[in-house]
Amino acid sequence: MTDDLQVPSDSRTPPRDPRAWVAPLLSTFLTLPAAGYAWLYGGLSPMACDSCGETEADRFDASYGGAWALLCTGLVIALIVMLASWCVPWERRHAPTRALLAAAAPVVVGVAFVAFLGMVDWP
Repeated sequence: MTDDLQVPSDSRTPPRDPRAWVAPLLSTFLTLPAAGYAWLYGGLSPMACDSCGETEADRFDASYGGAWALLCTGLVIALIVMLASWCVPWERRHAPTRALLAAAAPVVVGVAFVAFLGMVDWP
């Protein structure tokens, strides 16, 4: 009996990677909670200076504005990188790019958070 229903394979299509979803999924599980924690911590940080004197509060406020902008920019970049790891074609030849983007997203969150902590003039 012949196999008439078999679809002819096109030798020009690259092979799909059956595990292409693993790296972006791990990145998502790491990036989203870390970004949420960093955003929440950064957003609640002005309460650290509720009982400060006027000079301390002025120093804190002056440093907080730029640090908050840096943190938010870093979190947006991390989310874009995480989404890019999902959007890379699911072919075996793109596996290193996908893994690099997936690993970079939580690292960007960490770097942005540490930079935020370093930029703020804490009381």
